[in-house]
Amino acid sequence: MNNKNITIRDYLYEAPGPKTKRYITIGTVLSLICVAWLIYVIIRLFYENGQLDAKYWSIFTRATTWRFFGKGLLGTLEVSLAAMLVTFSLGMIMMIGRINRNKVISTIATVFIELSRGIPTLLFIYFFFLAVPQFGLKLPAFWKITLPVAISAAGVTAETLRSGVNAVPKGQREAAISLGMRDHTVFLKIIFPQAFRIVIPGLISELVIVLKDTTFAYVVSYADLMQNARVMISNYDALLSVYLVVAVIYILINYGLNKLSVYLANRRKRMQAG
Repeated sequence: MNNKNITIRDYLYEAPGPKTKRYITIGTVLSLICVAWLIYVIIRLFYENGQLDAKYWSIFTRATTWRFFGKGLLGTLEVSLAAMLVTFSLGMIMMIGRINRNKVISTIATVFIELSRGIPTLLFIYFFFLAVPQFGLKLPAFWKITLPVAISAAGVTAETLRSGVNAVPKGQREAAISLGMRDHTVFLKIIFPQAFRIVIPGLISELVIVLKDTTFAYVVSYADLMQNARVMISNYDALLSVYLVVAVIYILINYGLNKLSVYLANRRKRMQAG
């Protein structure tokens, strides 16, 4: 095997032999049978409780329903993209502070990163929703959900970016310094562009987390997909059908983002191998 193509997975994962493959096949079949039986039981329970009645599903034949969901989805995407931009900006600041040679700056950045990673997103949301207005700062619902979600994800993003910087061979920096380039120029023109390409799949995966965290928007009454779903449930008492459709929408979006992440990671590997 070409050493350039060897990854950490190759070192940690040993290809299974014929006997192990048979066990895997048997385990997979048994698992599928169990899952199929569980789905059957769940569907039967819903049927017996009338949750599969046509009146709960006919609402999805109306254009107004899908327009309402579309507005909610647009709100979700707007918050997610805005939060990711803020997350990336804060993550950059934290990462630069973390790798700074000044111990005080590095320590402060590390504390902020650990706080961001350690405090649940919901607590940040309650802080912006309940505490911030006490200081006379009245934010729109959009920012009451965008900022806490962004702050919650910034610490992980900072560490993702730092891992990319650390992955760039140190010899490149030393060579650039020997040519008379300044530290910040080396970072901006040589180190960071390479680090960014390395961590793009990781940043996309973080976008999936940000997208899922926006489902807390109901706390601040922001009209996102989940909030509009709650309105639909309240109006039509169609809890199962509405949540099932919303779940499928989220799954499709996250699946697309994950596939994009895998594609970019494989593309980078092919470029390195070439």
